[in-house]
Amino acid sequence: MGRELTVSKLRVSGDHRRTLLSVDQLAIAPGQAVGIRGPSGAGKSTLLFALAGLAAIAEGSVHWGDTDIAALREEQRAAFRRRAIGMIFQDFLLFEELSAAENASLAGSFSARSRRGDIARRAAATLERLGVEAEVRSVASFSGGERQRVAVARALASDPAIILADEPTASLDRAAADRLIDDLVALAREGGKTLIAVSHDPAVHVRMDRLIDVADGRLVADEPVAGARADA
Repeated sequence: MGRELTVSKLRVSGDHRRTLLSVDQLAIAPGQAVGIRGPSGAGKSTLLFALAGLAAIAEGSVHWGDTDIAALREEQRAAFRRRAIGMIFQDFLLFEELSAAENASLAGSFSARSRRGDIARRAAATLERLGVEAEVRSVASFSGGERQRVAVARALASDPAIILADEPTASLDRAAADRLIDDLVALAREGGKTLIAVSHDPAVHVRMDRLIDVADGRLVADEPVAGARADA
């Protein structure tokens, strides 16, 4: 199941202590699908990275369940991400020389030996569901849509409670984008995971349970999506 998110008095600073993001309060229940939208430079990706423990937090707390990642040391945050968070980056960050299966199961290289088989099987099953052949050839010749699906499979291979996605449909055509977000939301909901997706894409927004608007580094609106699940 997903982990409850509770953010309190969060501030992320940049150069010369300039405030990039300020969030007084934010709560997301386990299992929700939440979209983050706003203009370029508004602080959307900064918020996502702060929730993942990848941004330098000046003050405040970011609790995932009982864990405040803002209070952890860097190596502890990295361990928490490996254990609990699946990240989908806009730039894919795949290893060109590896196959789809090898990229998707990469988390096994950083996990206990006892988990590696499960991670490899889950990666292969997700690739199959997303329509990517886990063949021997490297991903160097893959299309943007295939690469994005490999990135999704990699994020889900360790069965994370939390999925954080940064512009997951940005490089895809409309048909591929719709298939991907439908698959991603279904995979998250079927597993009771918490999904938070930063996106400019209205087709992503309408598939979420909630939409949070960010402007000038602040949360300016937080509303349920029309037609969203009653239990969201």
